[in-house]
Amino acid sequence: MPMQVLVVEDDDRIRAVLRLALEDEGYQVAEAADTTSALEQVRAAVPDLMMVDLMLGEIDGYTCIREVRRLSDIPIVIVSARSDTHDIVAGLEAGADDYVTKPFQVKEITARLRALRRRLRTSADTLEPDVVLDSDPRRSLVLSTARGAVMLDGEDVHLTVTEYRLLAELAQPPGRVLSRQALLSSVWEHGYYGDERIVDVHVRRLRTKIERDPGQPQIVMTVRGMGYRLDPR
Repeated sequence: MPMQVLVVEDDDRIRAVLRLALEDEGYQVAEAADTTSALEQVRAAVPDLMMVDLMLGEIDGYTCIREVRRLSDIPIVIVSARSDTHDIVAGLEAGADDYVTKPFQVKEITARLRALRRRLRTSADTLEPDVVLDSDPRRSLVLSTARGAVMLDGEDVHLTVTEYRLLAELAQPPGRVLSRQALLSSVWEHGYYGDERIVDVHVRRLRTKIERDPGQPQIVMTVRGMGYRLDPR
């Protein structure tokens, strides 16, 4: 069954270009011209992937992404003319997995989606042992590679595919220092060539979900001038 992509874009011409390109790649494409329509479609049937413009009129793309994140952890790619670092970071912090600026090459869009699909297929496809991230008797936190999930006191922590892959990469094995470029190459896969701060944004999001105090992280550690390291407690 083909994967369904929901394209949220208020420009009819761009939406048509994306539809044709994605259908040529074998995707089933649904469309929305505004945030209200997009959220209605997600609530009715969650798609496999989403592409969201940031400038959507009265209710912008940031709000769209945040509301979708309340409903689902599906991969989201921003496609926007806003190329300022602040806009990119704000979009990622809202919950997006990746960011493509306009004007774009169709091949770049399809490459990003193929990479996200690989992440979906392989997020739990590993034989590595589970990793205990926090063994405090009052707070059990485990990266379960068998389930492709993180569990806090036996309950799933809702991570996006990218957040899970980032954590899993740092965990194999724990204690390694990985540079931002190394993480881009292994987690984003498709040779991401944009701002390395995309890694920093996802690390911040990950910390809010797994650290006792995200402001003073004890598990995902920053190694100044080098990158990041996982220190299970």
